[in-house]
Amino acid sequence: MARLSPDRPYLHPECELTESTFGRYVEIGRGSRIAYATLGDYSYCDRYADIANAEVGKFANIASFSRIGATDHPLETAACHHFLYRSSDYWDDADVDAEFFARRRARLARIGHDTWIGHGALVKPEVTLGHGAVVAAGAVVTRDVAPYTIVAGTPAREIRRRQPADLAERLMALAWWDWDHAKLRAALPDFRALSAPAFLEKYGG
Repeated sequence: MARLSPDRPYLHPECELTESTFGRYVEIGRGSRIAYATLGDYSYCDRYADIANAEVGKFANIASFSRIGATDHPLETAACHHFLYRSSDYWDDADVDAEFFARRRARLARIGHDTWIGHGALVKPEVTLGHGAVVAAGAVVTRDVAPYTIVAGTPAREIRRRQPADLAERLMALAWWDWDHAKLRAALPDFRALSAPAFLEKYGG
């Protein structure tokens, strides 16, 4: 019997979830923290991922100890410590700074379909990873990544294209990530065996 389900995410122990939504066949690794985020169909994260204020597409592969939507501290004020906005933790007569948290949650990181974020990588707020993009282990992504591009380093820089631009356009037009579960299963042998150009030729992309 298949381990993953279209009805509810597969949650490993010790996960922390806050106001987040999950698509079909989603898996959340042990100890991961997901807050104010959406994960699309078939996406998963491995152990101890930290995803906040983010929109994650379908078929995203998020490795262990990665962080998406890493939160910032205020730099323009006299102090940057979180007593400024988590004030009720320190004083009985002080409230949290609701406006600060609203601004933070509005600064979404956006992760495209069929992406891969490597072990220990960090994606900053308001960064978009295009469909098919790959982030190398340990990279710090501070600006948008084009579709089907591989980036690495601190800050992350383009290493090479995962697919040439023409193939990337055709894969995005094919949008196989929108196929239903039965069609994906029927095409599984071709996903495994065919190169991207051969797959596109067979499936009309």
